Amino acid sequence: MTRETATSSRKRDHLLICCEKPVEAGDAGFEDVRLVHNALTECNMDAVETTTRFLGSTLASPLFIAAMTGGHPDTLEVNRRLARAADRYNLGMGVGSQRAALEKPELEDSFTIVREEAPRAFLCANLGIIQLRDHGIEWVERAVEMIDAQAIAIHVNSLQEAIQPEGDHNAEGCLDALRTLCEEFSLPVIVKETGSGISAGAARTIRGAGAAAIDIGGYGGTSWAKIERLRTSDSGLADLGEAFLSWGIPTVVSLCEVRTAGGPIIATGGLRSGIDIAKSIALGADLGGMALPLLKPAMESEDALSGAIERIHRELCVAMFLTGSRTIRDLRHARTYITGLTRQMIENSD
Repeated sequence: MTRETATSSRKRDHLLICCEKPVEAGDAGFEDVRLVHNALTECNMDAVETTTRFLGSTLASPLFIAAMTGGHPDTLEVNRRLARAADRYNLGMGVGSQRAALEKPELEDSFTIVREEAPRAFLCANLGIIQLRDHGIEWVERAVEMIDAQAIAIHVNSLQEAIQPEGDHNAEGCLDALRTLCEEFSLPVIVKETGSGISAGAARTIRGAGAAAIDIGGYGGTSWAKIERLRTSDSGLADLGEAFLSWGIPTVVSLCEVRTAGGPIIATGGLRSGIDIAKSIALGADLGGMALPLLKPAMESEDALSGAIERIHRELCVAMFLTGSRTIRDLRHARTYITGLTRQMIENSD
């Protein structure tokens, strides 16, 4: 099997495992966060305004369809449904890593379908930081052009690479590559983690390199250590995946750390409801991203996906109403209580 074929096959494996197996691990921290109820809300719930701005685009909601899939023919229909939803509801959307299509152009259809079905949506291209280092801005330009994206997400996934049979264990030179991209590329650069979170120190480094936004990708949602453990036939790698199931910074803790570095933030990692999005906004995020909660209904049907999105939006609107937040700007100032281990970790952060 060639490297290109292996990359595409891996994308299909990941999709099937996420849909058929329990792939979540840990606690993102949202149970330790409580929005303060406003008994005199003085709001009309039916007039609550969820419109928000992100990197120069106006979105109807802070719900972000987080990067999921692409790069294998079996992923095309899922991306079609997700893109249609992004266009229908005016949501931002990220695609999965485009490495497979960059290595094997005949797989581009699983990505180009996104812009075809979402001509008006804010779309974010996706490339790994290792591929950025090894192939430079040329691959970034190709990834962006493939879906006519308004931004590029450079994902960092050291834990997954460490456990993945095909993983790249050398991360040297990645920061310089990121800095060069931010200096020379015309579109916003988003740096995104994939499940282990970003610390305050890493966030400052990322912002110092020139990144326009950070997607925290915190611990507590889909676990790539778990996925790679389920995928591998190597018992040693499976044991390694098991050993690192609890590795990472919980999403809420990471959010509280990353906000100290300033700049726009996408909160991803274990968000499962509109209430979690509301909590994220109150804690400093600009958008709340979801993957797994939207992937399963997207695999089922367009109607199931629409139902999931509308449920999330209802929950968000009720949470805004109950905190007296007429707008997303108001929600940013809503009070929260943070308790338990999450509070302890935040108090001990740098």
